[in-house]
Order: sequence, then C-alpha cells, then structure tokens
Amino acid sequence: MNAQLSQIKNVVLVHGAFADGSGWRGVYDNLTERGYRVSIVQNPLTSFADDVAAATRVLDQQDGPAILVGHSWGGTVITEAGTHPNVAGLVYVSALVPDTGETSAQQYEGFAATPEFVIEVSDDGFGRLDRAAFKAGFAHDTSDADAAFLADSQVPINMASFEEPVTKAAWHDVPSWAVIATEDKAFDQAMLQHMATRIGARITNVSASHALFLTQAGVVADTIDEAARTAVAELV
Repeated sequence: MNAQLSQIKNVVLVHGAFADGSGWRGVYDNLTERGYRVSIVQNPLTSFADDVAAATRVLDQQDGPAILVGHSWGGTVITEAGTHPNVAGLVYVSALVPDTGETSAQQYEGFAATPEFVIEVSDDGFGRLDRAAFKAGFAHDTSDADAAFLADSQVPINMASFEEPVTKAAWHDVPSWAVIATEDKAFDQAMLQHMATRIGARITNVSASHALFLTQAGVVADTIDEAARTAVAELV
C-alpha cells in the first residue's frame, strides 16, 4: 500500500443474517456524498465459506486500500475476509467477532439469552426470524412499515454457518472499530462489549436496535469515515 496516500476512499459493506445489502442504503448515501467509493456485498448466507468468498470477490475489485464493514453475522465474515491485502481497517456494527479457531456460536457462551430474537429453523437447516417477533427483536426503533419490509425481505441463513471456525482473525493485524447498539435485542449487551473490547476496537455506543445500520446510518458512516482517516496513518 502507498504510504503517501492522503485518505482511504474505498468502503466495502457486508450485511448480516436475516437481511440483505439494501439495508445499507442510508450508510451508502452518506458516504458517497463524502466522496467515498462504496461497494455492497450480497451474502448468499448458504455457508461461511460462501459468504467469505462473496466478500473476497468484492475486495478483489477495489482499486486500493478499503475499510471493510460488517453487521451482525457480517462481523464473522469480515474477520476472515479481512486478511485480504486491500483491507486497511475493520468496522464491526453490532457484530460477531470470533478469534482464530473460534466459531460464531462460541461467542454466545456465558452470556444472557435474547428471548425477543426468535429464530425459526426449517427442516433444511436454514433459519429465519419469526415475523411476529421481528420488530421487537431486530428493529424496534423503525417504523411499522420499515419493520414489515425488513421482515418480508429477510434472507434465511444456513444455521450450520455459525458452527464453522475462523481460520485466521484479521483483527490481530488490522485496526478495528466497533459501533454497538445499546438497545440491541439480538445479542446480550455484555457480549457485544466483551467482543469489541477483547480486540481493542475503538468503540462508539449508540442508542439503537440491532438494525442500527438503518436507524443510525449517520453514526455508522461517521465511524467508517473516522476509520478511513485514521487507518491512513497506520499504513505508513
């Protein structure tokens, strides 16, 4: 990477489970208005390897260093995909953050259950959020109309993905930031704070639901902007 680079201008956004890339629209608009080149990964959610491959394909298309951002399950994806040479910084948005050799499922051990976040698993092993509980568990700070759209457009995830270990955690070598929703009902708050603190991430707390990528797009975009500006100095 070029040590004379004045600012990182590439951002890659990775969505989580039960969602798709359209939820990033507010973050996308905010960052593109600031002059960033923003790419959005569409995870197939069929396996951990498939999602990492999807992120890697987008990272291959970047014309220089990029900030890689992941929400929820997307945090596990960027932890693995973040070893790509184009990645200069990681931003975890209320996200899972496993270590090398750890699975996503292991991150829940020792933390409180989240009863409002109701996952229904079909016979083929794919999970989706219960529609009746969707707003309370995923997006309580959105309008009823937005919550209904998110619930009806959600993408099921292969639940076996949560049992797949990370082979190399990029956060050991790449600077990290975290935006944590303090009203998140998908993860125990202590779990989110523990994961972000463990990796030495620079943490921003914001009053929001698990859908903070939508409801707090400005805060998320500000953190990505900070990461892009700060990571430049760390490339030298």
